[in-house]
Amino acid sequence: MTIDLPSFSPCDALVAVMVAVSASDETMRTSELVAIQRMVDHAPIFAQYDEDRIRAVSQTVMSLFEEEEGLDALFGLITEALPERLYETAYALACDVGAADGRLYEGEIAMLAEIRHQMGIPRLHAAAIELSAQVRHRVL
Repeated sequence: MTIDLPSFSPCDALVAVMVAVSASDETMRTSELVAIQRMVDHAPIFAQYDEDRIRAVSQTVMSLFEEEEGLDALFGLITEALPERLYETAYALACDVGAADGRLYEGEIAMLAEIRHQMGIPRLHAAAIELSAQVRHRVL
């Protein structure tokens, strides 16, 4: 089966990164979906974004996860749509989704590593972004 790939806007690409992290461990937890919705609702970068696009972007991500070369295709869509200056923003949003339920699962850790690799995020920058996500999502 071959998927007819849509083109993504920069905001679609950011949503796709968040959905990919949530789906990477084969369980999209409510806390992660709430985190995605909250970021789309409140982050300034999504101010002009049509929230109705979230479902279509999510379906594209899920369909690509079922394909043999789907991850490569997904990162092709994301990096084509996203200006390089927003790569660290994408990684920060991805880390927030991963941290939303209080723990990172193996699939999420692997997906975050793939995002870092695909986007060429320097390790020191990634560590700072990861720590900031962890401290934002701590509970008493």
